[in-house]
Amino acid sequence: MSQTAPTSGQNAGAATPPWILRRAIAASSIGNATEWFDYGIYAYGVSYISAALFPGSAGEATLFALATFAISFLARPFGGLFWGPLGDRFGRKTILAATILLMSAATFCIALIPSYATIGMWAPVLLVTLRLIQGFSTGGEYGGAATFMAEYAPDNQRGFCGSFLEVGTLGGFSLGALLMLGFSLLLGDAAMHDWGWRLPFLVAAPMGLVGLYLRSKMDDTPIFNEVVSAGVQEKRMTTELWHLISTYRKPLLALGGLVIALNVVNYTLLSYMPTYLARRLGLSAEAALVVPIVGMLFMMMFLPVAGRLSDRIGRKPMWWGSLAGLFILAIPLYHLMTLGLVGAVAGFALLGLLYVPQLATISATFPAMFPTHVRFAGFAIAYNISTSVFGGTAPAVNAWLITLTGDVLVPAYMMMAACAIGGVALLFVVETAGQSLRGTGIPGTASGGMKPSDPLPGGIPVQPGGGAGTP
Repeated sequence: MSQTAPTSGQNAGAATPPWILRRAIAASSIGNATEWFDYGIYAYGVSYISAALFPGSAGEATLFALATFAISFLARPFGGLFWGPLGDRFGRKTILAATILLMSAATFCIALIPSYATIGMWAPVLLVTLRLIQGFSTGGEYGGAATFMAEYAPDNQRGFCGSFLEVGTLGGFSLGALLMLGFSLLLGDAAMHDWGWRLPFLVAAPMGLVGLYLRSKMDDTPIFNEVVSAGVQEKRMTTELWHLISTYRKPLLALGGLVIALNVVNYTLLSYMPTYLARRLGLSAEAALVVPIVGMLFMMMFLPVAGRLSDRIGRKPMWWGSLAGLFILAIPLYHLMTLGLVGAVAGFALLGLLYVPQLATISATFPAMFPTHVRFAGFAIAYNISTSVFGGTAPAVNAWLITLTGDVLVPAYMMMAACAIGGVALLFVVETAGQSLRGTGIPGTASGGMKPSDPLPGGIPVQPGGGAGTP
């Protein structure tokens, strides 16, 4: 694949009208919100789900339910391998429409699974099947949504625009958590165990339909349309996978290392925390749900601020600050959480604030690590392989290690180890703040960064300020 000239400038998204940019943000974020809405319901309703759908004692059933949460992540790499190359061949928009439908339908159907008392082992089998479908669809959803947003955003606002995807992440998770908490307070424990836990899952259907509607109103990204017009997009899945492995090993490995830090912290804080606070620190079920909800709402306020700051000082300084802060303060802040409800809220909020610089810059950092013709696949494959191995397994591994060792600080040690790995990976990441995402070269390198007037290898010139196919 030929490479572009070493120049810089605004990408096609720079000329995108503000209302289209806002619609692109909404269309991207709704999928993130739907994905994490499911995680929020599952994490906060795990005691009800385990009692309804799994055999054994409360402890055994909870461990089975957490393992089922991890099982869904086994399908994510296959989703990345399937959806990613398709997104680079046929467009980001088409794939995002398919993934949000699959994702929301699978979440909705969990509400319809008969209990273990009714159908026996078929209950956990159906749950595992639906979780695998969710994982498979999510394997294309997040990489596609982040790529879609990054390619629409102006170069000098990519961090700020991309941060709203993570507002969708925390918003969806918080909505799921609040619904589960609200129904538990309204209906009572007996009704929740009997049937009330199913109600929040039903909300996934309208969320998916709203997301599909928003995405159907968008054209594909100007940067992707530009590559299509030039005739330089990948033609076959096998060819693209070979190009990724042979040409882009370094960004694949670097992204995977960053994702270890990102998602071990993420799933430990967001997914495992309610179980940890209740079973390991002795908080009431309601308090264990309230602490992360308050913390996530606190984090949401700072995400756009961190995204905008990354546009000014760069992505790497934000990541260095976050990794170092979490490594140094993880153990003290986990100690703080053992001091009761107030300490738990303060400790979680401070851990979340240290995590925000990573979370806010995912959608600006990761898509920029690959050129346009392999961007969706490169992001989706590296992100989902690393997430499935290290992120989705974090709740179950934390629970197992605490049971094995009796040490309630295990999650802090896990965070520290993950941040150390992320720091090594960050050494090999190129700074791309303000760099153009146009063309077939890696942004921020000698082969990447194009002016709007530069032609692509196919000889198609681009009008100043916009790419081919700009809405």
